[in-house]
Amino acid sequence: MDPLAGSSWSAPDTVAGFAQSAPNAVLMKFAEEELRRSARARVLDLGCGAGRNAVPLARLGGIVVGTDLSWPMLCAAARRAREDRLDDRLHLVLAPMEAIPARDCSFDLVIAHGIWNLARSGAQFRRALDEAARVAKPGAGLFVFTFSRNTFSPQTEPVVGEPFVFTQFSGEPQCFLTEAQLVAELGRVGFAPDRRVPFREYNRPQLGGLSSGTAPVIYEAAFRYEG
Repeated sequence: MDPLAGSSWSAPDTVAGFAQSAPNAVLMKFAEEELRRSARARVLDLGCGAGRNAVPLARLGGIVVGTDLSWPMLCAAARRAREDRLDDRLHLVLAPMEAIPARDCSFDLVIAHGIWNLARSGAQFRRALDEAARVAKPGAGLFVFTFSRNTFSPQTEPVVGEPFVFTQFSGEPQCFLTEAQLVAELGRVGFAPDRRVPFREYNRPQLGGLSSGTAPVIYEAAFRYEG
């Protein structure tokens, strides 16, 4: 029932923490503008977790599909939706990022908030991007929140044979891209930067400083599907 059973993602304390997390304010502003573009806009929240963003997105008026691989996270999101009487606007599915159970060209807005960085290989990362492009409508918005290569010093080496997969942060393979790599990989599947959301980088140490090692450097950006 739970593909992540026994992992930290399905641990009760982790789920409870995510259930209490506030939504990403930049995402909410971008989504509000996107939802004005289409009546009953359909939104896909990849790796929705306990509904941190999915529930507020539904509250904004979107018809939201949230996917995740942690059953306890999805249960927590469902409880939040019921409490807010949003059951008819939030639909939750147990599914991986690289196999989205949806038709082609079915979403007006795609959210990849802290999910693509969890890909364990470049191949899995690219399959996930392929899937996001497949289900995006022409002109659909994309909001990305993912790990930056600047989490590590320039001397840090990726996994052998992988262009942007590192194990030094958590001991597990995760994707950390440069800005150029992220733009290029998304461009390959038809997403172009949307400059209405400035390309931001969080947690990056100042020049000459050292990373604390406790938090990754993170990119935040928006894109537009051009096909």
